[in-house]
Amino acid sequence: MRRPTTSEAPVGPGLVVANRPPPLGGAAPPEPPSTGRSRSRALAGGIVSALAGKMVGLAAPLLITPLAFRSLGAERYGLWMAVTSLTGMALFADFGLGNGLLTRLARLRGTGERPAAAREISSAYALLGALSVLLMVVLVATLRWVPWPALLNAVDPTVARDARPVVLLCFGAFLVNIPLALIQRVQYAHQQVAQSNLWQAGGSLVSVALVYAAVTTGAGHVLVVAAAVLAVPVVNLANSVCYFAWQDRELRPRARHVRAAVARSLLRLGARFFLLSVLCSVVLNLDGFLISRVLGLPAAATYAVVLRMFALLTLFVTLVNLPFWPANGEALARGDLAWVRRVTLRMVGLSAGVVALPGLALVLVGNDVLRLWVRAADLPPVSPMLFAGLAAWSVLLAVAAPLFMVQNSVGLLRPQFVGWAGCLLLAVPLKIVLADRVGLPGVALASAATYGLTVLPAAVVGYRRVLAGGSKWAERGVATATVGGP
Repeated sequence: MRRPTTSEAPVGPGLVVANRPPPLGGAAPPEPPSTGRSRSRALAGGIVSALAGKMVGLAAPLLITPLAFRSLGAERYGLWMAVTSLTGMALFADFGLGNGLLTRLARLRGTGERPAAAREISSAYALLGALSVLLMVVLVATLRWVPWPALLNAVDPTVARDARPVVLLCFGAFLVNIPLALIQRVQYAHQQVAQSNLWQAGGSLVSVALVYAAVTTGAGHVLVVAAAVLAVPVVNLANSVCYFAWQDRELRPRARHVRAAVARSLLRLGARFFLLSVLCSVVLNLDGFLISRVLGLPAAATYAVVLRMFALLTLFVTLVNLPFWPANGEALARGDLAWVRRVTLRMVGLSAGVVALPGLALVLVGNDVLRLWVRAADLPPVSPMLFAGLAAWSVLLAVAAPLFMVQNSVGLLRPQFVGWAGCLLLAVPLKIVLADRVGLPGVALASAATYGLTVLPAAVVGYRRVLAGGSKWAERGVATATVGGP
């Protein structure tokens, strides 16, 4: 799941220039600020287009999981999922530059400052391209030095031999995708949400096709993993080529558009969210690694399969709430607190309701769904308490997501930082203890309990603080300037 706490939006796009003259060079004038009604229509359109674009992509994990599980076996599949959980914890590796670029481009689209947008894009690609190469060199240089088989608790010698190739594939694909994924930020900033999500869904479908081909042709276990993890960066590369070569050549990354001042400004913007991104990623992705250490790789595989079902629900929360971020930025910059209050309550109800109903269904018939879906003999029956714990955790995520979008739209981070830090300190020891004493249900129950005690109160406190700020956020929006303008 793209996680909500990493959004970077001190102001809404196109709002800081309401009293500025049109930019020079024949650029389009700033877009007029929207009313509450038109803002709500834009929000609804963004939600619908995001859901429509993701519908095809939702089926891909459902198809890949049983294919890969039966081909790899429980322990080797658990090895793959354990490594994947570590790459998930490294989602902060772009240091917030992706969200920083989204923030800048959204504003520049409203002001029509196309040359400045080209400089932002080129500088971001240059920074993340250099970072990707540096991290890839570090990965290759340390691959033999790090005891990956022992770290991942690979007991079977044949599985242990695959540990380093799987680590290289998963981390390598992740690092290559760091700069390639910027195309999604560019498209979101230009309100091309459906187009971006359709490309991402295409990457998922390519993964399904490649995994199916690898399994049916009897390819090796490492090749099955390669088929699954390499499709996304390849499709992002194709998306980038199509966009910058034909759709919008003016914004194509070029060396002559790279500016040191723009790069430094992007780094400063991303650094404000770096520590928060680290905390969120660790808290949300640590379970697979902890379970593999305490209960073994087969247990990690079982937990990952069940969690994949609930990931569909949290993905819905992300899709629904992401368009809410720029809408909040605009409303708060204009002082339209009534719209923020009204729509936030609706978004909380919508998110929680849609997650709660299928979550309850999984508690009641989750094992039947698993048997029909995975159809693997070595997948044991799952306790209903595991489904209940993950369902409760998913509902809490859904309730907090709109509240965090309000805070992210003005860059209010302190309440979130306190909440996630408290969750990490409380969750890790509690999960280890409950995993040892209760098993997999203990990990899920610990996730729900610690989130409800730490992160959710922080979300409420931060949301109220934004509303109490009133016109302060509008004044901050007027005072904000962007580096690299015409």
